[in-house]
Amino acid sequence: MPQSTARIPELLAPAGSMQQLETALHFGADAVYGGMTQYGLRAFAGNFDAESLKKAVSLCHAHHAKMYLTLNIFAFDDQIEGLIQAARYAKEIGVDAAIVSDLGVICALREAVPELKLHVSTQASTVNSRAARMYHQLGCSRVILAREMSLERIRHMRSMIPDEMELETFVHGAACVAWSGRCLLSAELTGRNANQGACAQSCRWKYAVMEEKRPGEYMPVYEDNHGTYIFSAHDLNLMPYLDQLMEAGISSLKIEGRMKTEYYTAVVTAAYRRALDLIRESREAYHAAIPELMLELENASHRISDSGFLFGNPIQPGGAEGFHQSREYKALALSDARAGEQALFVLKNRFSAGEDLELVTNHGVFAWKASTIHRMRTGEQLDTFGIGGEEISLQAPCEVQRGDMLRGVVRNHRT
Repeated sequence: MPQSTARIPELLAPAGSMQQLETALHFGADAVYGGMTQYGLRAFAGNFDAESLKKAVSLCHAHHAKMYLTLNIFAFDDQIEGLIQAARYAKEIGVDAAIVSDLGVICALREAVPELKLHVSTQASTVNSRAARMYHQLGCSRVILAREMSLERIRHMRSMIPDEMELETFVHGAACVAWSGRCLLSAELTGRNANQGACAQSCRWKYAVMEEKRPGEYMPVYEDNHGTYIFSAHDLNLMPYLDQLMEAGISSLKIEGRMKTEYYTAVVTAAYRRALDLIRESREAYHAAIPELMLELENASHRISDSGFLFGNPIQPGGAEGFHQSREYKALALSDARAGEQALFVLKNRFSAGEDLELVTNHGVFAWKASTIHRMRTGEQLDTFGIGGEEISLQAPCEVQRGDMLRGVVRNHRT
């Protein structure tokens, strides 16, 4: 796609709970995706019941953002009718699109709820333009590409499909080692079926090899001094390549993480929001900021990351051991405050007066020296506070908005 016609893609963030959804919106998401208590592939996320989903949709629309509902299980016959009812309710309350995987589900929803937009999930493993055109003929408006698509193949697919067919791709977060997540490990080892939403993330476990005639002799397969995680792919991080994805014709950039924390959502969403805003300003500004943005992403919990399949097969197929982060979430702002006023927070992790903190906002990160801490429930003044969930007040050295976050340095973190 020529640069002159390339449009800034939508930034799509995870919403596994209402708190995560509010965080995504506060830190600049154009759209969020989340599931109901059934029919999605993250059964252990917080998810939304009927009433909270209605509230979530209203909140998104109030922020001029979109809400996409995951209905992407591979459904059995006895699940189809319930899934149709869920889709009808979603359309009734204003959900902007449903994310679906199963061909039978697509056909059923096109017949029963023809007004509801359908996005084809990455679980469908779409890797060629013939498949994309077939989904378009079935009435789907977007394909979420398989993670195995290279930049060159994305460009080619874009040139081979109708202009109105949108392409979405993941840009950040965990990636399944199985083909676009159609994993059998979880079902085999734990009885929890990933394609029914109950993945146990068995690929994150550490494995050794045992030869059949040598029972009990476990032989590690070393890749580095931490051992090997042979079923576990590196995390994905495409921060340096957003302009290339935009020019290749990607309409939506997706962040993985519906089972991660609101702090993760805040840091990652804010970093990608800033990157896209810089691209709108100039490519030079964006490229100049990439080192800083990459460092900011290390402040959220992450594993070893790479560019996935964007430029061909990954150099290392696995070995993404452990989680690291350089900052810890301390407190969430509950109300707005001007500089010099008392700002109200709810505590997440222990910190002390005098500690060097940072305020994470939707327009930057600002230094914050923790002053005297006031416990709201009793009014007492404290030097150290560590009771999660309690409300405290701090004198604000800068403007604070509801939804901003305080964080502190994680000592002896690994990157």
